[in-house]
Amino acid sequence: MIAKNRDSKFIIYQVLYIFVIAVLALKGADLNLHRVVLTDEVIDKSVRDSLVTLIDSLYAQGVKFDIKLDTNAVFENRELREKLVSISKKMEALNQQIRELPPPKEEQEIVKKEEKVPEMTKLQSPISITQSFIQNTWNTTKNSGNVPVQIIDPGNGSVITTIPAGSEKRFDLADQKEVIVKFGSQTERVKVVPNRPPEVKIDLATTKMTGTDIYVQDLQRVTVFNVTILDERPGQLKVSYSGPISVTGPVTNSKGNLVYNVSLKLASNSDRFDEWLDKHGDAAETNGRYKTTFFFTIIDERTKDKVQVGDAFYFTDFNR
Repeated sequence: MIAKNRDSKFIIYQVLYIFVIAVLALKGADLNLHRVVLTDEVIDKSVRDSLVTLIDSLYAQGVKFDIKLDTNAVFENRELREKLVSISKKMEALNQQIRELPPPKEEQEIVKKEEKVPEMTKLQSPISITQSFIQNTWNTTKNSGNVPVQIIDPGNGSVITTIPAGSEKRFDLADQKEVIVKFGSQTERVKVVPNRPPEVKIDLATTKMTGTDIYVQDLQRVTVFNVTILDERPGQLKVSYSGPISVTGPVTNSKGNLVYNVSLKLASNSDRFDEWLDKHGDAAETNGRYKTTFFFTIIDERTKDKVQVGDAFYFTDFNR
């Protein structure tokens, strides 16, 4: 029985101890036994209940106790206004002084660098600097840039052709003296050179016409002349020839020129040669040689340029 009483007291003491520790932890050590509210200052419960009942009835009748502020009301603080006006005038004067001061050197350098930026971003011409165009013929050019290129006629502003980026294109030009190359927002002018008339060269291709005795039969078996036509656009040339000749070709040489091989075609036998002599015998030269001529005529079908060049065969007899 005594042991049970001791256990009960121990438990009670432990509970009180825990309670005190909890109060100290929450309130701190500054504890006193003063009343929180004096008894004579406490509102009587019946009064409080009556007040609550009155407020509830007023709410039920639509009376509201909200506090609202009139945001439209204007209150002028004259002293603050005068200070703001003074500060505004000082700021305006200070801004004027700042505008009159020269910019610092660093800022000037930055401005100069910014002015140079457009030059640094200038696109490189996508057309080769060695590019040239020719009048009255087809032309080709390659766009090595990454933006489309337009070839424009400066005479009427029309677009002759558009070349996609990284592509090559062929186009025709007439008698323009220059064209405008436009890429992005930049333009360049490229000269257009005249289409020169074709040139014709006639070269002796055998030694059989250099001796004292020259025979028709020999000149009919070999190539006597090479006729070479030089032109930048040989495809638009019309070539014709005349005279007692046999012509083979053309073949294109390593420079892109047209080459014709020319042989004599005068008589198939001695009788035919005698007939030729009867008609042209009076054309014999003082050294006893006979001569017959041939001609090549070249016409540029675009420019209408015409070139005619000829040469002559010399011989003494039909055969040995």
